[in-house]
Amino acid sequence: MDIKGTVALVTGGASGLGAATARRLFDAGASVVLVDLPRSAGQAFAAELNARGNVQTGAPGAALEPARKAVFVPADVTSEAEVQAAVDAAVALGPLRIVVNCAGIATPGKVLGRDGVLPLETFNRVIQINLVGTFNVIRLAAAAMAATEPAVTGLGGPERGVIINTASVAAFDGQIGQPAYAASKGAVHAMTLPIARELARSLIRVVTIAPGIFETPMMAGLPQEAQDSLGQQVPHPSRLGRPAEYANLAAHIVDNAMLNGETIRLDGAIRMGPK
Repeated sequence: MDIKGTVALVTGGASGLGAATARRLFDAGASVVLVDLPRSAGQAFAAELNARGNVQTGAPGAALEPARKAVFVPADVTSEAEVQAAVDAAVALGPLRIVVNCAGIATPGKVLGRDGVLPLETFNRVIQINLVGTFNVIRLAAAAMAATEPAVTGLGGPERGVIINTASVAAFDGQIGQPAYAASKGAVHAMTLPIARELARSLIRVVTIAPGIFETPMMAGLPQEAQDSLGQQVPHPSRLGRPAEYANLAAHIVDNAMLNGETIRLDGAIRMGPK
């Protein structure tokens, strides 16, 4: 499916993987709705993208393409009303064709830690944001996508949209201290195929990316020595993944109609150890 002229909704869109993906889709010709928490840098990032999108070039007398638009909608992905408002904002810009779920948290915690058993509310919070929040966005966005006219594509035939979720290699190689995170990301992986099978009748694809160790705001909080050590655990390339590499894969998923119902590891061949 061609990215140009579509509308993309990206959760966690103000930083990290989400921001890189929003920028990649915007530069390819999509308008984007950035969904992130009110305290995020979403408004400033939307302004930055709009400044880029309003610069139009063309040969003298040539028709200029309409300017892309970036809109920030503050929202908690677990809120039905707030996510619906974000979806409505996307639909107001044009045909909602692309959704990328990058919002999530990685709160660590052992079942039996130094301070006792893992609080149930800690486990529940990770599940609510990473799993329930992702599903909340999927269901509301899918309803909007299903109401659009199919887009005609060069190779893949008609399509209405693509939903891309973010799991993690922790879904398969969960480490000590990651029961909540691994469970949430494993569930995102597990629901990919059944949702893809269901939404196929609506001409909507569903694909999940499982990143390895990437340069994200969470990772940036670690000392450089720790970041270098983690990067050296990756077989090749022996470094942390870059958000632009995630964004490039997301853009390819949109373009390649045969990618559906699958979880793609993006990890440099790393297999996480127990800890």
